[in-house]
Amino acid sequence: MCGIAGLVAPGFDPSRLEETARDMGAALRHRGPDDAGVWINAATGVVLSHQRLSVVDLSAAGHQPMVSADGRHILVFNGEIYNHLALREELARQGKAPSWRGHSDSETLVTCIAAWGVTAAVERCAGQFAFAVWDRKECCLHLARDRMGEKPLYYGWAGGCFVFASELKALKRVPDFDNGIDRDVLALYFEFSQVPSPYSIYLGIYKLEAGCCLSISAAGFASPPATAPFAPMTAPGFSLAPYWTLEAAARAGRANPFTNEDEAIAALDQALHEAVRLQMLADVPVGAFLSGGIDSSTVVALMEAQSSRPVRTFTIGFEDASYDERKTARAVAKHLGTEHRDMVLSASEAQAVIPHLAGIYCEPFADSSQVATYLVARMAADEVTVALSGDGGDELFGGYNRHVWAPRIAGHLARLPAGPRQFAGRLLRAIPKRGYDWAGGWLGVNRLEEKVAKLAERMDVADDPAALYASLVREWPGGLVSGAKPLPTRLDSCRWPQNDHGMAEAMMAWDALTYLPDDILHKVDRATMAVSLEGRMPLLDHRVVELAWRVPLSMKIRQGRGKWLLRQVLNKYVPEHLVAGPKSGFALPIGQWLRGPLRDWAEALIERSRLQSGGYLDVELVQRCWAEHLGGQRDWTARLWSVLMFQAWLEREQGA
Repeated sequence: MCGIAGLVAPGFDPSRLEETARDMGAALRHRGPDDAGVWINAATGVVLSHQRLSVVDLSAAGHQPMVSADGRHILVFNGEIYNHLALREELARQGKAPSWRGHSDSETLVTCIAAWGVTAAVERCAGQFAFAVWDRKECCLHLARDRMGEKPLYYGWAGGCFVFASELKALKRVPDFDNGIDRDVLALYFEFSQVPSPYSIYLGIYKLEAGCCLSISAAGFASPPATAPFAPMTAPGFSLAPYWTLEAAARAGRANPFTNEDEAIAALDQALHEAVRLQMLADVPVGAFLSGGIDSSTVVALMEAQSSRPVRTFTIGFEDASYDERKTARAVAKHLGTEHRDMVLSASEAQAVIPHLAGIYCEPFADSSQVATYLVARMAADEVTVALSGDGGDELFGGYNRHVWAPRIAGHLARLPAGPRQFAGRLLRAIPKRGYDWAGGWLGVNRLEEKVAKLAERMDVADDPAALYASLVREWPGGLVSGAKPLPTRLDSCRWPQNDHGMAEAMMAWDALTYLPDDILHKVDRATMAVSLEGRMPLLDHRVVELAWRVPLSMKIRQGRGKWLLRQVLNKYVPEHLVAGPKSGFALPIGQWLRGPLRDWAEALIERSRLQSGGYLDVELVQRCWAEHLGGQRDWTARLWSVLMFQAWLEREQGA
């Protein structure tokens, strides 16, 4: 995996081009410590910068920026094209293969672009990638991102230049960068605990959305916007279009569903075998993350089935047994015969990472599992350069609890007329806390008030699947960020088509369109790249994704449990009882730590005068949540974590 960056500015001072290119690359050195390169055309003000993590073809033949054989296209590429050898064969059959300089997928990609054009090339690619290619003949820049959003790419205007990079920290190296924090986007961050695509935290900077190509002609570079932000969809000289969409894949899958369970199991087994086989190809050591859950166990089982030596697997555990997955992972590893390594992390070791998170994530990010993800990546990076993971299984095969119970609750509540249902919700919210404390003690239910409050909120929107989903994934209500205005998101624009099982399927689709790229994949990319480790996700091969949408809901969720079809594949390799335990994920007792060992750190960040000097947040609202959390009246872990991660990021931002 690598880091890419660049700019196009026809009026840029030619004497500063190389220095700027190297500065932007240096900010991404963690993504690619093995090699660095720049390509500059002073006449057109074009700069391309690359930092290389050598994985395929470790020789100088894989050096980037890479020029096509005909000299027309110059590529900087972050990612892997897993089917690149098959693409070389196709080029040869068409008589379009050059005299190959090496065996890197970067050379394959730039040759495909030269032969077929950018869109036709990416449509043939199976992989995870973000790249930029400069067309010298047309004076045009093309940016592209993989179908599911595994690799990041930011772009926009800064310092009078059109800029792009794998991470925002490279864009901040552009001379005269003065893009301020976008308050409207900041409000979205607090809603979702991450910055949703296509926005970034900075004015005038965007994320290229998954499955899209952006082309900018000479006219686009000629007139930078007078003020930020600019609208890429309507800006002169800009062309932004998808080459693949989840919506189209889902429609095609639903039109051709599996009707035979044995056929579906065999098809998924075969597709996963092929995805895992291709993602194991590398010229460096390869391993896997193993939690002992369905997804990672399936990936490791298929790796072991196709490997000539034991697969290296990695698990971390914690002193608190309720957060420790080592026992299950060890049992799976022993059964499969992997070369397993695990380690237990003390609370103090995990807490020591927390103050450094703002430097790992280049914009505010508040999924607390980021801590454990970084720690397991750091452990794996001691032994391997590539690690496969099971990310994506929940979104494709109904693995989240909300996929199972939310449609049930909505179905029951929606039968009630809207007026009485909403009135009942108001009544539930009006009951004083002491009443819930008494009832919770009598029923043996912890934090009954919080559970009922969430139910009451959802009673208002039970007849609107999109609004119900939003209520499940949003944390802070509006009003936290002073002066913020509402912005549209994918949840507003994507009204998923309904059928008899539409709500569960819609939730899976919304998760795959929003939560997966903007939270899960963002988290994994930054955590792995921070330690120069390449993460790969076989379940997100687009052919597996397309197959998953042929699977009817009855083969995903059965008897109150998700991932039924994936379990049938895993059961061929691992006894069911070894992986039958409940899903625990990468949770940490952050809420407890905020009341104990992290209290001083947290209180310093959200001290009243500090919040007031920042000028972004409603100080009284934050202080009230903090007091209620400390006093045990409410568990505001998620809300407070998002504030703390923003405050830590802001402090680093202002000190940079």
